[in-house]
Amino acid sequence: MPTFENPSADADEVQTALRALAHATRSIDDPRQIYSVLGSLTSAVAALSQSLHQLAAFHDAAAQKGVWVAGDSRAGRAATYQVSWELHRAGEILHQVSESIASAHNAESRLTYIHPDFPAFADAPHRSANHGLSL
Repeated sequence: MPTFENPSADADEVQTALRALAHATRSIDDPRQIYSVLGSLTSAVAALSQSLHQLAAFHDAAAQKGVWVAGDSRAGRAATYQVSWELHRAGEILHQVSESIASAHNAESRLTYIHPDFPAFADAPHRSANHGLSL
């Protein structure tokens, strides 16, 4: 259950959920579920991108105020900048990934799956010219 206050616990929960999803998507029994999965993944990846930018922003501010790193302050500041850079970069990459998943989600919405246990609807018979209303 998300805490909305403990980032470490919430990150552990995300990791567990993603492992479960990786396991569940090894085989797809009902392809009609793909649309909702893609929608959820679009939102999840966008939220992960936001989280990475927020973690990077913490390091941006820490570099301005001084870092909580023991030892050489210049080395700590350099490491803080590196962490910030990599997190912002990963956040931007995930933003692009989210956009790609959203595009696949949109394309998936145009697909219709027919369950193999139900026959496809037969074509409706066409009306002959001598039946029906004439105008």
